[in-house]
Amino acid sequence: MMKSRWKRRLAGCWLAAALAGCASVNTTQSGVVGVNRSQSMLLSSQQVEQLSARGYAQQLSQARAAGVLNADPALKARVNRVAQRLIAQTPVFRPDAARWKWEVNVLKKDEPNAYAMAGGKIMVYSGLVTQLKLTDAELAAVVGHEIAHALREHSRESMSQAYAQQMGLSLVGALAGLQQSQLDLAALVGDVALSKPHSRTMESEADIIGLELMARAGYDPNAAVKVWQKMQAAGNGGGAEFLSTHPSGATRIRDLQARIPQVWPLYQAAAAGKGRG
Repeated sequence: MMKSRWKRRLAGCWLAAALAGCASVNTTQSGVVGVNRSQSMLLSSQQVEQLSARGYAQQLSQARAAGVLNADPALKARVNRVAQRLIAQTPVFRPDAARWKWEVNVLKKDEPNAYAMAGGKIMVYSGLVTQLKLTDAELAAVVGHEIAHALREHSRESMSQAYAQQMGLSLVGALAGLQQSQLDLAALVGDVALSKPHSRTMESEADIIGLELMARAGYDPNAAVKVWQKMQAAGNGGGAEFLSTHPSGATRIRDLQARIPQVWPLYQAAAAGKGRG
């Protein structure tokens, strides 16, 4: 009985010490779209960025070996050109983003998809452009969305949540008298950043921050709506919203349309000042 109480007390102290490092932060400035949600982070930016950089490098190595990395130089140049215009606007939300080691690559894959890992590591699947026949502005909507995930550190937030769940499972093990295993943070990178979808809240934040980024870069924000219309037509818009962590295509379209008036003056100013449309 005394031994059981000691184990509970020890496990409780371990959990309290671990949670003591949890911080409530707002990773970005709000912009004109007004994103100001506080985020609970258990892991540091440095931890997640280092792990993400390794994971991204592994993805590049595997793709290079398979001959599917940047296989179309013209497409790679186009994606990079669009991405750089968007990246130039990121200090509006995060001044430190100007110092990030941004990387943009294209994977030859038919799936219409893209992702961004912590610290500005971006991957665009060729199928996103070829299958949906995206214009530059529509491509900017998708890349801007992924950049927004990186700015908001959504991978770090998701990994912190997953890490906390793992700690909870470890606590159960401790109470049962089991030895706690080493938590594999590296595995979380692949599981969270590449496999599991972001929450509805994170997706909505990325949508509207991405909308502002593309408007500031001189891309017509109405193109964001057109992307989701194309995704719906292609069967990739998502089913009933309650069945998914993502907002449905119809919800995204409605929310984006409601936000366009906020960013329209930014687009007009960028288009007039730089001759972009």
